[in-house]
Amino acid sequence: MKFYLLLPLVFLKFWFLDAPISIFLYFSSLNKSVLKVLSLPLLVKTYFKPWKNEYREGLVGFSIGMGIFIKTFVILADLVFFLIVLSIEFLLILLIVVFPIAVFSVLFI
Repeated sequence: MKFYLLLPLVFLKFWFLDAPISIFLYFSSLNKSVLKVLSLPLLVKTYFKPWKNEYREGLVGFSIGMGIFIKTFVILADLVFFLIVLSIEFLLILLIVVFPIAVFSVLFI
């Protein structure tokens, strides 16, 4: 009988504490995978290296310049995509936290 009285508190603890933490941990794992797929850390690490490892005589300077030129646009595109993923994740967490409040306010206010 006592457990039934604690159910609202159990729900509130789950919805506002446990669920957002679990979702945040899932999204951090997803972000690591997205970064690995986009190879953003590798592009930043090899920014000043030639695009296709072209080290022939006379082409090294051009290859490094071309690599910087191409990698700049690829990194910018990756960052835009990653920021879109981050904003969607933030909105989902916000919607999950606000959902019970919105339902309560629609029903009782």
